[in-house]
Amino acid sequence: MEFGIQLATSAHHWKVVKKAEEMGFTHAWFYDTGLLNADVFVAMAAAAMHTSKIKLCTGVLIPSNRIAPVAASALASLNALAPGRIQCGVSTGFTARRTLGLPAITMKRMEEYIRVVRALLNKETTDWSEEGGTHKIRFLNPELNLINLDDAIKFHLSAFGPKGRALTAKLGFGWVIGTSKPQAATFAMNAMRKSWTETGRDTKDLYATTFGAGCVLAEGEATDSKRAIAQAGPGATILFHDMVEHETLGSLGIPAPPQFQAQYDAYREIYNNYEPADARYLMNHRGHLMFVKPEEEKLVTAELLKAVTLTGTAPEIIENVRAIKAAGYSQFGINLRNGHEMSMLDDWAKIVEKV
Repeated sequence: MEFGIQLATSAHHWKVVKKAEEMGFTHAWFYDTGLLNADVFVAMAAAAMHTSKIKLCTGVLIPSNRIAPVAASALASLNALAPGRIQCGVSTGFTARRTLGLPAITMKRMEEYIRVVRALLNKETTDWSEEGGTHKIRFLNPELNLINLDDAIKFHLSAFGPKGRALTAKLGFGWVIGTSKPQAATFAMNAMRKSWTETGRDTKDLYATTFGAGCVLAEGEATDSKRAIAQAGPGATILFHDMVEHETLGSLGIPAPPQFQAQYDAYREIYNNYEPADARYLMNHRGHLMFVKPEEEKLVTAELLKAVTLTGTAPEIIENVRAIKAAGYSQFGINLRNGHEMSMLDDWAKIVEKV
């Protein structure tokens, strides 16, 4: 199994990626959530200039936020800086859409978007629909070598539900999901394998990545220590953020553990007091997957972190990651938290070497 890192994008994260490469990590995934983080392509370009082996991945690109010709041009430009090391993760959009007050796009729209981007990267002239019409487009000067259309760019699809899994299998893409717990990871893998084989594909060709959040506890450190909450808490509070927008913006489809209903209800009260009232999503997603907001801290308990993240002692985490590997995943990606990136790399490198 390979190991990657996932970052809430910063223009300076090339320093983290460089260290990760030196430590043997194989992939670096960058969030494409523009109103929360820095621009994904700027950060990836900086990382490309300071590394030589690690694969650089959009994690994940949201079709509605970047029109297909622009996305294809950016990917091809990065491919010139890091030939063969650029990979494209795509999704219908959770954070990057909800920070705009929008629900996820449809699978049909995403599939068409992917078709156009891939056609351009394959040097084809293709149809592209925009502003009520269909237009033929292609790269006009590929012979100038300003971009790289020769080295293949691998695609991954983030898919939590049956429609996403079916599209992943149809396209033969890498599959991305975010779940830290072995039982949930195994359940998801079984469902993905079913979709994969239904298209006539061999499961040995499925490249599956799951991302995990958690804190490697020091000896005697409490599960709900300040450090643990900072590193693992953002992976738990996304359940609150998802729950309160279920009726207005849809859901990730991740079941919320019922034993934490009191905490969900308490967060709903917090949410109902956010201003402006007609745009509560602005405060709901502030710090999303980056830090725990002050008003959320009292809701992030040791029990919650144990239930939904990989927080634990090194032996406990090693056992869990080994179980994820045994379930058939090709890559485990570690969510590195804002301000804790370097120390988390050190902690997790010790886990990786023993898995």
